[in-house]
Amino acid sequence: MRRKGVRRMKPYKVGYTTGVFDLFHVGHLNILRKAKAECDLLIVGVSTDELVLEYKQRLPVIPYEERKLIVEGIRYVDKVVPQLNRDKIAAWEHLLFDVMFVGDDWKGDALFSEVEKRFNQVGVEVVYFPYTRGVSTTMVKEKIRT
Repeated sequence: MRRKGVRRMKPYKVGYTTGVFDLFHVGHLNILRKAKAECDLLIVGVSTDELVLEYKQRLPVIPYEERKLIVEGIRYVDKVVPQLNRDKIAAWEHLLFDVMFVGDDWKGDALFSEVEKRFNQVGVEVVYFPYTRGVSTTMVKEKIRT
């Protein structure tokens, strides 16, 4: 039983996660809520429009500045930074987080396998959260079209 006034110690001090956060939905909220439950300070990298265009060959529906404001408004988020590229090591060198939170749909992806190896060398953990089934920005877009 938890005693009144006793706070559970979180396993990490500074956590980091990234995303486009276009057409914000419950899957986005779930990863932010779970991440904040594991760290004292949660930093979120929101992908810029230019970065999304570069690797998805299309712009997000919601412009960067608006997506940034939405993410800043979530109570689990302590700080929002622009994600200018997909280099997670460079992000760590700048932000010095203890842990990076990622959806498990990325587990085994070549990008994150390499990131895990590099982070292991500097003591940063990668924690994968279960992907929220049945919801994605692509699914939201498809529902809007029909």
